[in-house]
Amino acid sequence: MKKIEEYVRSIPDFPEPGVIFRDVTSILQDADGLKLAIDSMQAFLQDVDVDVIVGTESRGFMFGVPIAYNLHKAFVPVRKKGKLPCDTISQSYDLEYGSAEIEMHKDAIKPGQKVAIIDDLIATGGTVEAAVKLVEQLGGEVVKIVFLMELAGLKGREKLKGYSVDSVIRYEGK
Repeated sequence: MKKIEEYVRSIPDFPEPGVIFRDVTSILQDADGLKLAIDSMQAFLQDVDVDVIVGTESRGFMFGVPIAYNLHKAFVPVRKKGKLPCDTISQSYDLEYGSAEIEMHKDAIKPGQKVAIIDDLIATGGTVEAAVKLVEQLGGEVVKIVFLMELAGLKGREKLKGYSVDSVIRYEGK
């Protein structure tokens, strides 16, 4: 059986020279790779008491929903500003050039619920840091954060100090 790293397509010099883009679509396009990715991420939740799975738009949905389904847990989407139809709370975060804002429905997390956040990639950590703030603003407790891939050279984990963070694949560079 192949290792999960073997399903990742690496594209040099994208989106700019010197960057190696780690493409998750090559995992999604292979049934064995997709199953291995979901099973590997879900394994980090094996002994975790969790009530709700939160996934960030959009690849956090791709991995978070099957994990929530397998564990028979609710799934809560975190979306880009303006995409959710009901009352929301929002959190802005910094990007490399500028800022962005994500939202969650106000009734998505109940006070005291234990939450696991799922996403495909941690780079600088800004998106998931903002998602953590949304969960906590609603009274939830983030008990685990799971990524498929981590670009350790961008030091995203530093923004998530104090939280239990795991990644299936860790790349030392950027």
